[in-house]
Amino acid sequence: MLECGMLEQDRRALRRRSAILCKELVVDALLIQSLQADDILTESMAESIMAEQTSQKRSWRLLLLLPKRGPRAFSSFCSALRETEQQHLCDLLTQSPEKDGKVTPKQRFVDSPLPLPTQEGIAAKRARTHAESMEFSLDADSPINTPVLPCTPDFYLSHCQQSYRMNSSPRGFALVISNVTFDPCAAPDLDPRKGGEVDDEVLRKVFTELDYLVTVHRDLTAQGMRTCIENFCRRPDHRTVDSCVVCLLSHGVEGAIYGTDGQLLQLDWVFESFDNAHCPLLQNKPKMFFIQACRGEEMDCGVEQIDGPARTCSPSCEQRDAGREGQGDANSRQRGDMGRPRIKLPQRSDMICGFASLKGQRICTAAMRNTKRGSWFIQELNTSLRLHARDTHLADIMVQVNGRIKEREGYAPGTAHHRCKEMSEFTSSLCKDLYLFPKYQPQY
Repeated sequence: MLECGMLEQDRRALRRRSAILCKELVVDALLIQSLQADDILTESMAESIMAEQTSQKRSWRLLLLLPKRGPRAFSSFCSALRETEQQHLCDLLTQSPEKDGKVTPKQRFVDSPLPLPTQEGIAAKRARTHAESMEFSLDADSPINTPVLPCTPDFYLSHCQQSYRMNSSPRGFALVISNVTFDPCAAPDLDPRKGGEVDDEVLRKVFTELDYLVTVHRDLTAQGMRTCIENFCRRPDHRTVDSCVVCLLSHGVEGAIYGTDGQLLQLDWVFESFDNAHCPLLQNKPKMFFIQACRGEEMDCGVEQIDGPARTCSPSCEQRDAGREGQGDANSRQRGDMGRPRIKLPQRSDMICGFASLKGQRICTAAMRNTKRGSWFIQELNTSLRLHARDTHLADIMVQVNGRIKEREGYAPGTAHHRCKEMSEFTSSLCKDLYLFPKYQPQY
């Protein structure tokens, strides 16, 4: 049982720094778990904080709760800040009030009305070059490490009939190709994708928890990617699993991604490699693709909202009936020599692909990737899969990802004045509902 409130001096310190904390504090799973371990937060409190949609709202909810959580809450919070590499905020809270009159460069920076950089930008001791400055996201969110929430038996039993089969263990094989460092001679215009290694590790962890066997390849040429994908498609053990996942992370243009040698790999070739003609062992099985790459040269700087609700709900672009077996006219079936009905599949079906940006849009690294936390798209995908895969259709998860990315904002590259927006999208030729049913194995 917690004693009644926080010490007054600690309460004043939190109140004095609340504006800065709301802007800079990274409220992630590690910080929340630390406070739970010290019995400062209950499980329901932790869930209510992490359920908030933006970083500032999570910070604000936490700061409202802390003063009510007893005299140990302040020291436990400071300890959690140190554990999560937010020492500068801990120092800010514990410095004496007498120093408040002196405005430091850091304070001038954080009091700016512009959006704030993440922690590593504040901690920098030297001026960054233009290339370096492009690598910092201005949102303080970080990939969560909350364990994937399990599907319940009741949910599985009520949804399995209208869904893709997802019973195998492993659920399938996952291929992650992440190009981080590019050949400076062959591809001088392609900068290193600092933070890309964070993305591939996040994907490895989350899909491993979702019961996929994950293989990660880093820094492949265009031909190396092609060979890797061809070998993955030909795996005979696709026959025994229920799905597959392919994640491609690199620089890119519309319809293609770069190898480390500056050559392009066409995405249409990738999708063709997994279609019903070229990968028969995955026929009628869901194939999930996630592409973290640019798709053009235009940067989305956003527009001012004039009318309508504060947040719009984007409709799903899932095509649930595309390629459904047995539908259509009599010409959709052919009869074999024995007079047996023979189902003819469309060449490309049962696929869903999430893109980090819209067609024609260039991902500006200042807004979209962070050297410690990875890309916005992969962060939000990771969060949504961990929290919602237990009871949410994958197409609806992708809508959630789109909505959360839409709320984010950062600077355009090379400027501290023009804000930059990102919008992800997905395409689908799914024929059934796609639930991953995490951590549930039917008993027969």
